[in-house]
Amino acid sequence: MKNYSTSIIGEGSSVIEALRKLNEGHSSLTLFVVNNNCKMVGTVTDGDFRRGFINGLSLSDTVSKFMTTKFHYIGEDYTVNEIKEIRNKEIKLLPVLNNNMEIVKVYNLQSRKNILPLECMIMAGGRGERLRPLTDSVPKPMLPLAGKPIIEHNINRLTTYGIEKIYISVKYLGQQIVDYFGDGSSKDIQIEYINEEKPLGTAGALSLVDNFETEYILLMNSDLFTDVDLEDLYLQVIEQDAVMGIASIPYTLKVPYALFDEKDKRINGFTEKPIITNYANAGIYIFKKDLINRIPKDTFFNITDLLEIIIKENLKVIHNPIIGYWIDIGQPQDYLNAQEIIKHINNVNV
Repeated sequence: MKNYSTSIIGEGSSVIEALRKLNEGHSSLTLFVVNNNCKMVGTVTDGDFRRGFINGLSLSDTVSKFMTTKFHYIGEDYTVNEIKEIRNKEIKLLPVLNNNMEIVKVYNLQSRKNILPLECMIMAGGRGERLRPLTDSVPKPMLPLAGKPIIEHNINRLTTYGIEKIYISVKYLGQQIVDYFGDGSSKDIQIEYINEEKPLGTAGALSLVDNFETEYILLMNSDLFTDVDLEDLYLQVIEQDAVMGIASIPYTLKVPYALFDEKDKRINGFTEKPIITNYANAGIYIFKKDLINRIPKDTFFNITDLLEIIIKENLKVIHNPIIGYWIDIGQPQDYLNAQEIIKHINNVNV
């Protein structure tokens, strides 16, 4: 969330001042109007000015004469579904107001799909052995894809869902990642690094974070190239009251023969050339923060180890299929496939 002061104007301001602000390259062509107590009281657009002039208002009138007093906003305790509904109304700028109707944030819904209340951990400490010699001097997450590191595509996708706090676990050549992204301020987010002194698996680094501030945590591998719908995954977890949701990849097997439905060698029926679909783990997880208490401190521990524990405890785990593209860049051919796919994606966030 960048500085939004250029989006705010006082209700007593002149029309010329407002038009000047709108003309300063403000792509949304909307200003938020506040009173002398800094409370938001309306919005004004170029269209409001045109209608006002048609109805007899003049340049000598103040902004308050032109503004619309019915406007969209969210409180600090907003829900993801609220954002979704407002976005579907094609609202471009969305203010966040506190209990005093003061603006505390402004979200640009042109560049965001939603504002998910998640902090994220990206696992980026692996050696990338299968991609040698490419990874002899560059960590796998930093391999370029359409001019940007693989991990940057993932971070850019996270920001489109409003995720503003990201932890990155680093080990092998991790300083290159630190040097490239720094504290995240260039992307208007916060990045903290978790240094693995020893390999900790795909979930062990979670135990090294002192305190996640969100109720749910997003965990993902750094070497994925995907258009996963994080909003849908998050909402499925919430709506189904699950402790964990896993993004999944459909894996389809076309059997070229008829399969028998049989018992004790007696055929009770058959299915001609069935298509069997199973679902595989895509390396992207949203889960309740409390589950981290089950991860041993500073110990090699995979996310699948945690998954086994919570399934044995009969806790609810769901999966959410990725409808678009997904590549786990683990081998040279995967890297080549990702390079080919990105050439044909018009709207990928690169």
